[in-house]
Amino acid sequence: MPHTPHTQHTHPPGTPSHTHTHHTYTPTHTTHTTQQVTVPMHTPDDDIFTEQEIQAVLEKFDPRKAPGEDALNSEVLLHTFRSFPILFTQIFNDCLRKGLFLKQWKRSIILPIVKPGKEGINEASNYRPISLLNLGGKVLEKLLIDRINHHLHSNSVLNKNQYGFLPQ
Repeated sequence: MPHTPHTQHTHPPGTPSHTHTHHTYTPTHTTHTTQQVTVPMHTPDDDIFTEQEIQAVLEKFDPRKAPGEDALNSEVLLHTFRSFPILFTQIFNDCLRKGLFLKQWKRSIILPIVKPGKEGINEASNYRPISLLNLGGKVLEKLLIDRINHHLHSNSVLNKNQYGFLPQ
């Protein structure tokens, strides 16, 4: 029976709202009951992040890019990581192990930017939005994307005709 995935944010009594995200799978046939997964799945691919992985990800970020709401650029975060590598590694591994993505890392600043070649600042259609994301979330996303891509390529999961949405 096919299932349709939905993400539902629910929080057991007495737990902070940023600690639990439950994934609910609602069957397309309405006579079935809803199944909730409350514990992150652990697979052999869930090796902990290493200090080297985190440092490599941090070094790839451009320190000239505008920071998010946390006001941290990659140069500051990399310097801080080099001073406290064990703490940073523990934070990202706790996120992996517990299936967490901190709420403050999901926050962004949205800025309107004038489209190239457009004049008339009073026209809303002459702008496009950009989101300035917090760097901690970007680092965790990149660590996870690297793991997912490694799994897809090492297990030949992708169709040989898949060209879009892949790293260059």
